[in-house]
Amino acid sequence: MSKLCGGWKFTSNHLSDEDGRIIFIWRDPGKVRILNQSRQSLTCQITLPNSKCFTYTSIYASNLSSDRTELWVELLNVSQTLSLNSSPWMLGGDFNQILYPSENSNPDVISSNSRMLEFRDCLTQLGMFDLRFQGPLHTWTSCQPESPVAKKLDRLLVNCHLLSLFPNSFANFLPPPPL
Repeated sequence: MSKLCGGWKFTSNHLSDEDGRIIFIWRDPGKVRILNQSRQSLTCQITLPNSKCFTYTSIYASNLSSDRTELWVELLNVSQTLSLNSSPWMLGGDFNQILYPSENSNPDVISSNSRMLEFRDCLTQLGMFDLRFQGPLHTWTSCQPESPVAKKLDRLLVNCHLLSLFPNSFANFLPPPPL
């Protein structure tokens, strides 16, 4: 990495997942300290110059709902262990789960299912909510022109402490690949 990107540092979740699906890259003067990692997440304390430190959890959730349930439990445990309910915290990445029927382009999806409710319940317990964003609502497409589906699977979630620290922050989502 140092040969390709001089001055840049990185960490990953390779210790918890042989594929190491989460890679976190930064450059000085920012400081990053790993707090927790698993197969589906990487939690770091981030310190920026002239700013209070905050916690960031990068997410790459499994396609399997049973594995995502384990992730929701893990996030609740991490929050409790690190007392994140009283400090600035941000969660970002591919959650592989929608929160509301409107986040699915399929007109047959008209009501919440147990997986949506489970995810929503987890975020409520964590005190996390979507950061305002620019870009499309749907961040993923099936890339199947004969039966296209688009969903909001990628999110940037924050708590009120993070928003107080960075009141002008917002997320910017790029459009998914065309069908």
